[in-house]
Amino acid sequence: MDFETLFSIAGITAMIGWLLLLVSPLIPKWSGLIAGMILPIVLSLGYFVLLILPSSGDAGGFGTLAEVMELFSHEQAALAGWVHFLAFDLFIGAWVCRTARSEGVSFWFVAPCLPVIFLFGPAGLLVFQLIRAVRARRMQA
Repeated sequence: MDFETLFSIAGITAMIGWLLLLVSPLIPKWSGLIAGMILPIVLSLGYFVLLILPSSGDAGGFGTLAEVMELFSHEQAALAGWVHFLAFDLFIGAWVCRTARSEGVSFWFVAPCLPVIFLFGPAGLLVFQLIRAVRARRMQA
């Protein structure tokens, strides 16, 4: 299987998880299990396979920005990096849904965080943490 096909499969896998998170108020147990555990594990397994496959290039590394840029100029490393983002962002999106549900945060506040997490990862997590902080402060007052 070529890297382009694997890229498509990883993207579809992640999108299924994100769609489940968007309907999570209707099926919280299933969305938590599938989008919060099963799909991130499947993506993580794919990531692991990409890491252990023989690669075509040995150049690059993590010591400098130039080395990272060189590393990600190789198809296999770029795909591994992308799958890494997909797996972790989906896992965090599911954690946000679970945490909000357990803390009584309305899904109307969570829903806008999900696309931000999907597109910008840590920025979406930051938005959710700000929502939690504001909510906690209001509850103390």
